[in-house]
Amino acid sequence: QVQLVESGGGLVQAGGSLRLSCAASGPIFRINEMRWHRQAPGKQRELVAVITSVGSKNYADSVKGRFTISRDNAKNMVYLQMNSLKPEDTAVYYCGATIEGSWDTGRGYRNSWGQGTQVTVSS
Repeated sequence: QVQLVESGGGLVQAGGSLRLSCAASGPIFRINEMRWHRQAPGKQRELVAVITSVGSKNYADSVKGRFTISRDNAKNMVYLQMNSLKPEDTAVYYCGATIEGSWDTGRGYRNSWGQGTQVTVSS
C-alpha cells in the first residue's frame, strides 16, 4: 500500500536547525505536488510549504526565508530544511502528497498523509 513516513523531528533550541524527511513508498506511478503541513496544540493544521513535480515552491509567510522545501523525484522523497527556528514553530509536522498509485479501488490519484513528526523549539 502507498504510505508516507516522516523522520527528522526532535527538540532544538531557538535559532537552531532541523531537517525533516518524508519517504513515499508502495505502488506509485506518479507524485504531483508534495507538501509539509504543521499543527500546533489547539490550532488548525496549516500549510507550511509546497513543491510541484517540476520544482515550483511556495511557502507560508511565517516561514519564508527560514524554511526550504526540496524533493528527490528518483527517491520519492521530500525534505524540509528549517533554519532560525522559533518557539512558535513548535508543532507536529505532516508530509502530504498527491499521488497516482494503485489503491483498493484501482489506479488513480489520492491525497496521502504521513503520521507526523514532532518538532519542539525551546526558548
